[in-house]
Amino acid sequence: MAPRLLDTYCCEGGASMGYHRAGFEVVGVDIFEDYNQKRYPFESHRGDAVEFIKEHAHEFDAIVGSPPCQRHTIATSAIDRSAYPDLIGPTRDAMIASGKPYVIENVVGAPLIDPILLCGCMFDMHAVDTDGITLYLQRGRLFESNVPLAPPRPCDHSKHEWVGGSYGGARRDKYEARYVRKGGYVPSIPVQRKLLGIDWMTQKGMFQSIPPAYTEYLGSILMSHLEAA
Repeated sequence: MAPRLLDTYCCEGGASMGYHRAGFEVVGVDIFEDYNQKRYPFESHRGDAVEFIKEHAHEFDAIVGSPPCQRHTIATSAIDRSAYPDLIGPTRDAMIASGKPYVIENVVGAPLIDPILLCGCMFDMHAVDTDGITLYLQRGRLFESNVPLAPPRPCDHSKHEWVGGSYGGARRDKYEARYVRKGGYVPSIPVQRKLLGIDWMTQKGMFQSIPPAYTEYLGSILMSHLEAA
């Protein structure tokens, strides 16, 4: 029987899919809306993540989660950040109290403890845009764990001439993004799906997603840890 993993704040299941590919039976919990719960590819529950951990952690072999990042991301203005809850601390406390192996994900700048950084460059994530130009994914995310983690290789963008991503508010003109705004470029939805390794999500879901390649890698580490315990 596959070990069971609880994915909290799971949204439409980018992280969940990676852990599933690593061999876990995945269950998700989030304060879903109907549209994104329907997109979630595994068993799911609608509810408060921290309370769900407290009540159901004993049913799982590992717990992971991505507390809302709006308080910490540079995409939110400094003036507006205080309007968003900081759930990293309460989530960490609940995970530690469970006694289970855990992983917490968040954006660069979030107050995680001794995190590692994973980036699309570490998994050679790329896609060909509609004009034939190859785009590379540079979606840096931090991961904290009570299991020893290490990135698969150093972060290296030196060969990335053109970069693409999936996030709200960015323009769809890659030349203007690179040479005028010097900011992010969001290609068409089919190209975003190839960049992220995701083909089931809404556009909003992809904006917030963790590429499954990241968590398939982390899931293999968790699996080895459980097997050795």
